[in-house]
Amino acid sequence: MANMSIQNLVYLNGSFIPIEDARISVLDRGFIFGDGVYEVVPVYSRRLFRLTEHLRRLQNSLEGIRLKNPHLDVEWRELLEKIVASNESDDQSIYLQITRGVAPRDHSFPEDVIPTVFIMSSPLLAPSKELVATGVSAITANDNRWLRCDIKATSLLPNVLLRQKALDENAVEALLLREGFLTEGSTSNIFVVKSEMLLAPPKSYLMLPGITYDVVLELAAAHDIPHEIRNVSEYEIRTAQELLLTSSTKGIMSITHLDGKSVGNGKPGKIFLQLYQLYQNYKSTVM
Repeated sequence: MANMSIQNLVYLNGSFIPIEDARISVLDRGFIFGDGVYEVVPVYSRRLFRLTEHLRRLQNSLEGIRLKNPHLDVEWRELLEKIVASNESDDQSIYLQITRGVAPRDHSFPEDVIPTVFIMSSPLLAPSKELVATGVSAITANDNRWLRCDIKATSLLPNVLLRQKALDENAVEALLLREGFLTEGSTSNIFVVKSEMLLAPPKSYLMLPGITYDVVLELAAAHDIPHEIRNVSEYEIRTAQELLLTSSTKGIMSITHLDGKSVGNGKPGKIFLQLYQLYQNYKSTVM
């Protein structure tokens, strides 16, 4: 696969083609209703990162919208490895999407419809050393999304609006609050350091179960970093020593300013620095 001469291909419904040639019907339910799910898998040095966990989350999302998985795990791996080999970057972000397929527009599920399967690759650009050293800014916002945030659904308009709200205020992320407690970020999971303790909101239907979220907790446990999984209040966020965001594409980042005010001393803290280095070491050795 690594010797394939054709570069920058996508996969669509059984074919590997240049992205400019990829087409779907305007009656695809993903286009009409946002009726589909997606997954993002990071690739480091051409190795798929935690693929088993990503495919497990994909299966949970498919079950959440009552859509049969069109491929076995071994088939997904083969398809994803072909996409990795067919694109130029050593570090990639693989996006895969499954919709319910093409059918006349009607809210009810169509019968005997073939799902639409799409996979593409983008270069995975790590945050710059300068950004790691300074941290990023975030805002808080009301979590006004639906009540099944554990499904990685393609209907992301609320997340889009919340992320844009952050960008409009010169921030990179919005920390979402529901009834006075943290859920997650618009595109990430959020950790809070309070009294030297790493705090993580518990998984529930109100947040996406992040793969990097799991890695951070595993690293904390393996290296004796005090941590606790529990509900985190808005007060704890606003008085935190450190705030961290995690995602498959960003890895781990320090939030050093929230709503225009410094978090702690306004610099990445010691727990972030420890976890960041542990994560860099971990991702270089794990597939």
